[in-house]
Amino acid sequence: MLNKTIMQTDLHLEGIESKYVGKVREVYRLKNDVLVMVATDRLSAFDVVLPKGIPYKGQILNQIALQMMEATADIVPNWLEATPDPNVAVGLACEPFKVEMVIRGYLSGHAARTYKTGERMLCGVSMPDGMQENDRFDTPIITPATKAEEGHDEDISREDIIKQGIVQEADYIQLEKYTHALFQRGTTIAKKQGLILVDTKYEFGKTADGQIVLIDEIHTPDSSRYFYEEGYADRQKEGLPQKQLSKEFVRQWLISNGFQGLDGQTLPEMDADRINSISERYIELYENITGKNFVKADLHDIEDRIQSNVSSYLLNRKI
Repeated sequence: MLNKTIMQTDLHLEGIESKYVGKVREVYRLKNDVLVMVATDRLSAFDVVLPKGIPYKGQILNQIALQMMEATADIVPNWLEATPDPNVAVGLACEPFKVEMVIRGYLSGHAARTYKTGERMLCGVSMPDGMQENDRFDTPIITPATKAEEGHDEDISREDIIKQGIVQEADYIQLEKYTHALFQRGTTIAKKQGLILVDTKYEFGKTADGQIVLIDEIHTPDSSRYFYEEGYADRQKEGLPQKQLSKEFVRQWLISNGFQGLDGQTLPEMDADRINSISERYIELYENITGKNFVKADLHDIEDRIQSNVSSYLLNRKI
């Protein structure tokens, strides 16, 4: 199964104007503002793409994002039109805002690592004294990041985003409103599954007619961190690590093997058992986040399958 992953694509589609290759997704822009987004099985951590793919990862991310887009469409319009293949989403092209709207309900991950250094400001937002890792913030905080074409995304404050003209003030205020509303909806959805939505990020774009839309993925284990609600309070009281659903387990494994994406560090080798365990963990994530059984797609000739399904959809779309 290890060699049955999709690490890159070379789709032949009518009307391709450009192709963008991200850390995980490959995006084809077609004529008439149509986007074809392929979720590969690549795994990134600390903004570095690991050399081996994770079976079913792309399908999992794509299908969670689809369900979450549908569950939040009443809050903000989104780019999505259809998913003609388990790994593919098709939708409306737009101009992305060059920031990621990161929102944190708890002192975890990057925020906790920053806090441990003694720093109490993150992206211009003050974090209270006296917190321990994984404590809940009284009010969720937005800690934006600039979107890097390559390498690490960088923290940035609301003030600097506006001052530098990265996003116009009126648009940024709207992005904040959408971010808080989406996080609240995500929190409600997670609670129904016995989960806590700890933190996540949202990406937005603007259509040719000036409408702000939600793009990319939403509430997936790659873009979000979840805790199990059961036992959360007891673990905090006892100072124990939280049981969580996210790819933080990958980051922690890399950290324990001396890698955090810093210059001079070498990626540790992932053997077959490690890769299979990550794949199984992603399936667990899917089933716990959505409350549905995961149905594995056919891994035989994945790229041919994607090519056939997307071509067929686009042909029927034109008829």
